[in-house]
Amino acid sequence: MHEIVTLQLGQRSNYLATHFWNTQESYFTYSENEESPIDHDIHFRPGLGADGSETYTPRTIIYDLKGGFGSLRKINALYELNSAPQTPKGVWDGDVVVQAQKTIGQNEYQRSLDIGLEPPPLSSEIVRYWSDFNRVFYHPRSIVQLNEYELHSSLMPFEKWDAGEELFVNLDKEQDLLDRDLRPFAEEADQLQGLQIITGTDDAWGGFAARYIDRLRDEYGKKNIWVWALEDTEKGPRETRGLKRINAARSIQDVSSQASMYIPITAEPANKPSYLNIESHSPWHISALQATALESITLSSRLRALDGKRGTFQKLEDVLNANGSQRIAKLELSVTAPTSLHFQGSSMASEDARVKQDFADTREDAVHSANVCLTTLDIDLFPGNQQNHNKRVRETRQTFGRAEVLRGNWPPQALEQGEDDYNARIRRRLAGLPTVDRYRTSLLFPLLDSFPHIYNVSLGELSSVAVHASVSTTSEISERIKFFEDVVRNYRGFDEREVLLNSLGEIREAYEEGTEGWKSSDEEYD
Repeated sequence: MHEIVTLQLGQRSNYLATHFWNTQESYFTYSENEESPIDHDIHFRPGLGADGSETYTPRTIIYDLKGGFGSLRKINALYELNSAPQTPKGVWDGDVVVQAQKTIGQNEYQRSLDIGLEPPPLSSEIVRYWSDFNRVFYHPRSIVQLNEYELHSSLMPFEKWDAGEELFVNLDKEQDLLDRDLRPFAEEADQLQGLQIITGTDDAWGGFAARYIDRLRDEYGKKNIWVWALEDTEKGPRETRGLKRINAARSIQDVSSQASMYIPITAEPANKPSYLNIESHSPWHISALQATALESITLSSRLRALDGKRGTFQKLEDVLNANGSQRIAKLELSVTAPTSLHFQGSSMASEDARVKQDFADTREDAVHSANVCLTTLDIDLFPGNQQNHNKRVRETRQTFGRAEVLRGNWPPQALEQGEDDYNARIRRRLAGLPTVDRYRTSLLFPLLDSFPHIYNVSLGELSSVAVHASVSTTSEISERIKFFEDVVRNYRGFDEREVLLNSLGEIREAYEEGTEGWKSSDEEYD
């Protein structure tokens, strides 16, 4: 069935994943005459509840710190019986005093869901935890609280990469986390396609993820492992910014070398179109934008069929990783009202790059023409593109591979015809031209009552939006690596500086082939 198991590491990833799971839940159909376009077995597992009834819960493992789960309970309504809890007996026969940690109460939205009423609207003030807008039941094995650190602690903040690395090593030594947490989900899959890991990478979760993926590679060999690497904003004191940057540099060096694909995602896109109404202080808002892109670009991996095509992580990697060393990719998207596409017609379509290639004088001209004709999307989620989002950089960038998903009636794109032919893609790659793969579907992105109103794309209220999402490997990535090389050179108190610099340099080289006119690495980055 090509199942995918998800690992969610930390508060930010759990915000994003909650939007993802809410969206998957919305695709379920309950009529015998209606079949969902989504193959739910990819991400959901069948099981039995405490009363023997059938259940269907996400194939996911949710890690968070103490206090990070909000009102979510490990044992939910699917797995508990209405019996009073019994205090376990031990060698002590005297009175027992139980001191329980104060629980976090449910908000009105969650209480309404529990009793089957229409929930009231949510706001940034109401959403304090990711569980506040969760609509899905999880298996008890999915909930893993790490009690060694507490969320938002000022005494022991979970900020340093080494702290996350040390935490994983110690826990794994004591309990074997793969055996305890992951193996039950992996072994019940008929044909495990791979794993997707959503994690912060500019804090301690980067170190935790790095050592986790080491174990995954030892255990699961060549299985596809996709990492969605979340980076926070560059705000705060100089010392805090420096720590985040060195953490992100270590993550991109360590994790990307082990992952099949590593997709960094910023919390603050450089280019914000007028229709994007996002509150930068709200993780509920930020994760909603990120989830729109992630859920859309991976849609092909769980659709039953798309014009006879079935997407997988491996097929996406074949398009993106042109030279075998290009595992880092950038994520972009555009959003619009579905009805607006009927009026845009062919005016939005990029010029067909094949026409320009026929008249190109040189190979460099052909490469330039092919890159220019790829559609530039509205929102770039690649971190650091505050420096790169300018006309000169966009004109000189080279795209090596690009996968797109178009949800809705988007007009034809450049290279639309014949691009799915395997031999044609090979010829383009040998000629140094970008390989492009597209999936089209009429399935729109749903705007649920758990989703904030961040897209002002229509005068009226919408239940769904059209999304054009892309993930690509481009020469822009080399600029981000250069930035990290500068960070490492100037960061004091890091013992393995030379090793990290050499590794980053090797990664950068994979994205510089055939590019010219890039900024030198000694330019100032703020």
